[in-house]
Amino acid sequence: MPRIKSARKALRQSSRRRQENLKKMSSLRASVKTYKKGLSEKDEATKRTSLSEVYRALDKAAKTKLIKKNKARRLKSRLARVRAS
Repeated sequence: MPRIKSARKALRQSSRRRQENLKKMSSLRASVKTYKKGLSEKDEATKRTSLSEVYRALDKAAKTKLIKKNKARRLKSRLARVRAS
């Protein structure tokens, strides 16, 4: 355990940030998973809207530096390819 006051505060901050990042990451993974699961549906409009929701989530995650920019781009590209095939 840290003894210095600023180190204690830094520990509190990092644990709080870690919890938030874990929540955001699990939510992002869940949205990608539900999109992939929904690909078996016949309704094209639903697929399109769910893809745009996943894109939005990925862009927001990249913007807040939860994931890197290129990872978001790579995932978006792969998800679009899965939808096309």
